[in-house]
Amino acid sequence: MVEEYGDYTGLKVFSATKARDRDDLGNKVTKWLRDHKRITITGTCIRQSSDSEFHCLSIILFYK
Repeated sequence: MVEEYGDYTGLKVFSATKARDRDDLGNKVTKWLRDHKRITITGTCIRQSSDSEFHCLSIILFYK
């Protein structure tokens, strides 16, 4: 396990490359959290990667 993200038993990855999908990513994370109230978030990681044409935004939630 990666100590930086605490003691975790699972992770959930949200990612999007299209602008419209990136704009809605926060809503998807919020909905997932509402649907999984029994978990405890132990860490988060947000990454962006780009090339000459595409921009990818990823939100990773570590949980128990």
